Amino acid sequence: MNCFYCKGMTKSGTTTHVVRLKTSIIIVKNVPCIECVQCGETFYDDDVAVQIERIVKEMKTEITEIAIVNYSAA
Repeated sequence: MNCFYCKGMTKSGTTTHVVRLKTSIIIVKNVPCIECVQCGETFYDDDVAVQIERIVKEMKTEITEIAIVNYSAA
């Protein structure tokens, strides 16, 4: 697969996904991704995106200001 932005080569890896809400921040660590080796842009497959959405939805009700979640443990 090539990068959608710069057309560079991509590789599998992990990244940290940050969601900024009005009153809080949710950080999801070790998220599986596809990363461009040229520009560093990251992409998620559909299953990972659905899992991130589920994690964020759950954490919205549990946090007051900041939460850090490990993707593989969620």
